[in-house]
Order: sequence, then structure tokens, then C-alpha cells
Amino acid sequence: MSLRKLGLICGIVSPLLWLALIGVAGAMRPEFSHRTHYISELAEHGSSTEFMMRIAAFGFTGFLYVCFALALLATFRDGGWGWSTLAAVLLALDGVGRIGAGVFACDPGCAGFSTSQELHRLFATLGFLAGILAALAWGIACRRHAWSRALSWYSMGSGTLALTCLLLMSWTRNPVPAPGLFEHLATLILSLWVLVLAVRLLRSPEPSCQGGSRSRGAD
Repeated sequence: MSLRKLGLICGIVSPLLWLALIGVAGAMRPEFSHRTHYISELAEHGSSTEFMMRIAAFGFTGFLYVCFALALLATFRDGGWGWSTLAAVLLALDGVGRIGAGVFACDPGCAGFSTSQELHRLFATLGFLAGILAALAWGIACRRHAWSRALSWYSMGSGTLALTCLLLMSWTRNPVPAPGLFEHLATLILSLWVLVLAVRLLRSPEPSCQGGSRSRGAD
């Protein structure tokens, strides 16, 4: 198996593992509500699921995202800083943000003002925004280079919906008091986008966004 294919598999495993661990950790915490609580609270200091979420969910899946991003860079060669290259870099930043959010856990209830809490918020924000921008950039890349129209619209739609969910999560006057639900929806949308992209690339081992041409020597 080539390193490129292994990286693409990381793009399949990472979102599935991330969503599964959120579900498992939530089930282990009867007091946790996916509707009102933030995902980061599953990794808060002193919780029974802290280390599982910090190491496996945030840390390991973030590392897998970086591996997937490297596989994208190996697959799509724009000859410069094109849209597909930008999307891959943004996905790597998404992974770095997730890793950082795992290194720095939030305070109980994610309501404190400690250094760890502030750094956690910073890295989590970096991860979310990078993931949204990656989806949008990938949508533009495939529209400009005619690799896959369907994936283009899906990518841009995923980025837009995820951004909308995050804005609703942060809206203090939201008539629907469910910040956790909107965050869960945002991460679900972005995770499914990464999964679909990875599966699509794995099924088409030599795709290219360079004017419909096929990349050579990708494997």
C-alpha cells in the first residue's frame, strides 16, 4: 500500500472515529446532553472521559487529518498555491487545531478563564474555521478545474451549512437554546464532507483538478 493511499484511508478513519468517540463518551456521561453541552465538555478537566477524548478523539484524529492533508498534497499538484493546495493546507490546520484543543483541555463546563481554557478555545476555533474554509476552497478548486461538479457543490454547501451552524451556536439571542446541538451539527457536516472526499479519492486513485487531466505517478 502506498503512503498516498494510507493517507486517504486516514481521511476515512478519522471522521468515523471522531463521531464514534463523541457518541461513546456521551453515553458514558449520563448528565451530558448533546443538545445543550459542547463537545469540549467531554474532555474537560476532571471528567471521566477526559483522557479518552483528549488523546483519542482530539489528538489522534487530528493527527489523522494531517496525514490525510498530506495525501491530498501528493494527489493534487497545482504547480503552486492553487485552490486544492490551499484546501489541503487548511485541512492540515484543522488537524493541528484539533490536536491543540486536546493538549489544552477546557475547564469544567468550558466556562473558566484559565490559560488552558483560552488556548483550548483558540485551537478549537482554528480547527473549525480551517475546516469550513477547506470545504469552500475545495469546492472552488473542483469548479475551476472540472474534476467533479457534484463534489464541488457538496463541498461548498457543507462549508456554508457548517458556518451557519457555528453562527447559530454563538448567537446569544438564538430563540433555540441548543448551542451543543448546533456545534454537533457543524462537526457532523464537516466530518461527513471529509469522509465523502476521502472515499471519492480512494475510489478514483488518480483524480486531478488540473483542467480535467490525470495526475501521473500519484501512486
